[in-house]
Amino acid sequence: MASHRYARQPRLAGIGGLLISSRDLFLLVLCFGGLLASWLVYGASGSANPPASNAGQPALSSPAPAIKPGPNRAAVGAPPATGAGTPLPAASAPLQITYPAVGLNVVVHPLRPDAAGGQNIEPPETLDGYWLSPFGTPGAGSTNTTYVIGHSWEGLDEPFNHLSYAAAPGDELKVVTATGTMTYKVESVTTYTKSTLKDSPVWMAVPNRLVLISCYTQDLWGKNVAVVASPVPGQ
Repeated sequence: MASHRYARQPRLAGIGGLLISSRDLFLLVLCFGGLLASWLVYGASGSANPPASNAGQPALSSPAPAIKPGPNRAAVGAPPATGAGTPLPAASAPLQITYPAVGLNVVVHPLRPDAAGGQNIEPPETLDGYWLSPFGTPGAGSTNTTYVIGHSWEGLDEPFNHLSYAAAPGDELKVVTATGTMTYKVESVTTYTKSTLKDSPVWMAVPNRLVLISCYTQDLWGKNVAVVASPVPGQ
């Protein structure tokens, strides 16, 4: 019996063990080339337009500007705020403030304003709190109001930003010092324009009163928020 032979189309090994023709291989290479060209164009345009900010790097966002304190004045007729029934720890620099209602838990560093800055106080651009050391110190023997300031940050959800919308009278917060921990209750939350803050009652010298100051988040460059608190008796 005569044998019959017939010519077969050449086949090439392809992806996943399949066999594809040379024509199919040509189309596949053509498509891949188009995708590669598109990717290169997109990558070039993307690298030329990086994101404006990075929430993980606060230094890329601008903090609110400095506060403008006024002269510290004696509070006429205002009795010293003390924790009656339980002795307060000896007056000492604040080291940490925890304010659960606003999600604030910050380390506090001493800050002596630069006299050359006049009425402007500019804390370092960090997320921490800064105690104005020339004024009051919390604890037994205090003779003045304790001031702690901190930056509010544009476009970020950071600790001092919360004072503008979450702080309320009646809230309690704790101040840790080297000699003990004091509990404070918020008496008032007030928004001032930066031009009126310096003449406001927050600069009255009231022993053991605590004032937290930051910029008001809805108008960072025009207003400040001031949270005033006094020690809770017996705590």
